[in-house]
Amino acid sequence: MPQNDALARRNAVILAGAQGLAGANASVVIATGGLVGAMLAPSTDWATAPITAFVLGTALATMPAAWLMRVLGRRDAYRIGAGIGAVAGLISAFAVRDASFWLFMVATLMCGGYQAFVISYRFGATDHATPALRPKLISYVTLGGLASAVVGPQLVIHTQDLWPPYTFMASYVGQAVVAALSILLLSALRFPPNPPVVTADDQARPLAEIFRSNRLRVAVVCGAIAQALMNLIMTATPLAMVGCAHSTTDATLAIQWHIVGMFAPGLFTGTLINRFGVYKVMTLGLVLLAGCGVVALAGISVSHFFAALILLGLGWNFTFVGASTLVTEGLRPSERTRVQGFNDLIVFATTSLASLSAGKILAGFGWGTLNMTIFPFVLLAAVLVFWLARHERDKARGA
Repeated sequence: MPQNDALARRNAVILAGAQGLAGANASVVIATGGLVGAMLAPSTDWATAPITAFVLGTALATMPAAWLMRVLGRRDAYRIGAGIGAVAGLISAFAVRDASFWLFMVATLMCGGYQAFVISYRFGATDHATPALRPKLISYVTLGGLASAVVGPQLVIHTQDLWPPYTFMASYVGQAVVAALSILLLSALRFPPNPPVVTADDQARPLAEIFRSNRLRVAVVCGAIAQALMNLIMTATPLAMVGCAHSTTDATLAIQWHIVGMFAPGLFTGTLINRFGVYKVMTLGLVLLAGCGVVALAGISVSHFFAALILLGLGWNFTFVGASTLVTEGLRPSERTRVQGFNDLIVFATTSLASLSAGKILAGFGWGTLNMTIFPFVLLAAVLVFWLARHERDKARGA
């Protein structure tokens, strides 16, 4: 596959914009899913089940999305994904109107299907880029999600009571409109056609052979841990804040600042990786994730929730962008969509378990116990990163 940094940069700008619109779509689900679930679910234990359905939908759709990208190309596959998101927003609105918990579960599952395409944007931007540019492009596409920190939460705040007595119904109609706008933006993408003849050097290897790479295995585990911990805490936060007598608006704004923490470092994460190395940046991310747990355990004021959620977002960005950078290395062009899809399947299957656990841990054991779960997983990821860095350093010396 020919390298073309100018084309890669152009696509990255478009994908960053689409990431912002799609992130707004996702933030509506995240900010309201638990609250709507609490209103509609047969039991409070199932309050976060709609968000679990969102994450599960992402996991289930990752491989089909990767298949569509191989068959139709990234642009058309991405537009199909955005179309799914638009339909999902309308179904969510009908579910709220009809007070149907199970229809709302179907809608959030479809929203997760849309997200399966969105999470590939970071990889799509690197398809034709030189290796040195790839971490920056991943970072830039991630930065596009910063717009969702404003669009999504503000959409909820200004529309939640717009269609009385159906709280959040108008928010989901707005979510559908945002996804439809993304279809138009994605139409501007340009990808050169794949070469008609696959050479021996580009022949796709079996997944088992590809995953013998220590780098790839550590990248997948660390990416899964970062995404799962972020989702675990983020999913429970609106419920925890309302349970601590804070307002729905405060809970939505906490999610907004969390999203700022997730995506604002896109301005410089790629530069930090190129300057200091991917392992140091990932380690910093893990330290920040642990810091989230420390702050959350220190108190339940609005400022504690806000600070913890910001640290959670920052820690996720450094760890997840670093892990994604490792996933792009050493792959043949014919392997990229399949391996990247399999990576995301593992990441979001793990995240779905974390999302499902969030409501049950919060209801059964409380906010403090939920945040204690951060530390053992952060320690595991840190040990793996340290081991890989030392292993590669020793290997280089031996060479």
